[in-house]
Amino acid sequence: MAGPTTAERGERQQESSDPPLARRLRPTARLRTIIILLVVLVLLGAGSVWLLYGSKWLRVERVSVAGTRVLTPAQVLEVADVPVGAPLISVDTDAIEARLRRELPRIDVVDVVRSWPHGISLKVAERTPVLIVQKDGKFVEVDKEGVRFATVYQAPKGVPALELTVSRSSSAAASLRRFGESRLVREAVRVAGALPATVARDTQVVKVRSYDDISLALTGGRTVAWGSGEKGAAKARTLSALMKASPGARYFDVSVPTAPASSGS
Repeated sequence: MAGPTTAERGERQQESSDPPLARRLRPTARLRTIIILLVVLVLLGAGSVWLLYGSKWLRVERVSVAGTRVLTPAQVLEVADVPVGAPLISVDTDAIEARLRRELPRIDVVDVVRSWPHGISLKVAERTPVLIVQKDGKFVEVDKEGVRFATVYQAPKGVPALELTVSRSSSAAASLRRFGESRLVREAVRVAGALPATVARDTQVVKVRSYDDISLALTGGRTVAWGSGEKGAAKARTLSALMKASPGARYFDVSVPTAPASSGS
C-alpha cells in the first residue's frame, strides 16, 4: 500500500502545528457571530414595531378629501370616521372604503390612501346622473348603470326625465313580467348613453312603454321613436343623418335603423 503523499503529510503537519485552544475557539467564534446577528435582527424588528405602533411619529394627524362635487368634504369626513391620533399603519382602509360606499351611495369609487408620515387621503368619484325619476315631488337620480343613488329636491339641469309608463296592452305587460322594472330602467339608461351629443342636450324625457318601445321627447315638441336599446350606435348615426336631411321634421323613427322615417313640419 502506498504511503501518504508529500502534500498530505504537509497538511497533517500544519493541523498538528495549530494550537489546540485555537481549534476549539473557531466554532465558538462563529456561534458568537450568529448570536450577535440574531440579537441585532430582533432589536431592529422590535424597533420597527415600536416605530409603527408605539411612537408618536407615525400617527394620523390630518385627513384630506378630494373629488367631491355634490357631496361636501365634511360629509365624507364624518362618514369615513378616520381615527385621528391612531398609528397610521393600523388604520383599516378597506373598512373605511366599505363604510363610505354603504352610507354615501352617491360615491361610485373611493380610494383610501395612507400619506406617510401623518396623513390619510380620501379620493372619491361621485356617480353622475343620466336620468331622473320624479317621485312624490322629489327627483331620484339614476346613473349610467341604472343605479338609483340619490333623491334630490331639485332636478339637475340637463338631465332628462325617465317616464316608465307600461301600457295595458298584453305585449307591454308581458314585457314587464319578462324583464322587470329594473331591466327596463337599464334599457332607458342604455338609450340615453347612446344618444348623439346634440340630441342628448335637447332630450327632455325618455319614455319607456315596454322593452322595445322607448321614445324620446325633445325640445320644440319633437319626438323620436327609438325602439329597444339594441343597435344604439347605428340608431344614433341614423338619427343624426335624418335630422340633417329633415331639419323641419317633428317626428323621427329610428326603431329600425335601416328603414328610418320622419314626418311633420
